[in-house]
Amino acid sequence: MIPPLNGPALGNLMQVAWVTTDLDRALEQFKRIYRVPEFLVMEQSFPSIVFGEEGEMKLRIALANVDNVQLELIEPVGGGVDRIYRDPLPTDGSHANVFHHVCVKVEGTLEDWESYRANLGPDRPVAYEGFIEGARFVYTDERATIGMFVEHVWFTPDTEARMAEAVPTYRSR
Repeated sequence: MIPPLNGPALGNLMQVAWVTTDLDRALEQFKRIYRVPEFLVMEQSFPSIVFGEEGEMKLRIALANVDNVQLELIEPVGGGVDRIYRDPLPTDGSHANVFHHVCVKVEGTLEDWESYRANLGPDRPVAYEGFIEGARFVYTDERATIGMFVEHVWFTPDTEARMAEAVPTYRSR
């Protein structure tokens, strides 16, 4: 299983993520300024628990791989439990892309995931858990120590293969 329970806790980083007030505007900025020509854009709705509150999470998400890192842009669109994404954004109507989290990929079996999750420990409290078919993920609230959330994710082999096919990948060299 990666990352190992006794190794670096931020091993196997696979993604950096921003929340945005306007996904279409953010996509244009990433295309123009950072030369990422295309993202996979999707709307997601799924049951979630955020800071102990259960509800439906509704998001617009864009993904692109650059070298060995996935870029994720998230626009909250549903209200309610999406506050984990909405709260860092400006409320005055201005546009912003705000750095939100990094993601650590857990490899192995579902049992490896369950063991990993059970051993996150009290210094890494789970703030958010989402329930999506073919994946497991939680966010730990590490803002007090490293200034951000850390997402921990596990995919079934089928889901991982479908994502690898669907998400555009670019090389910087």
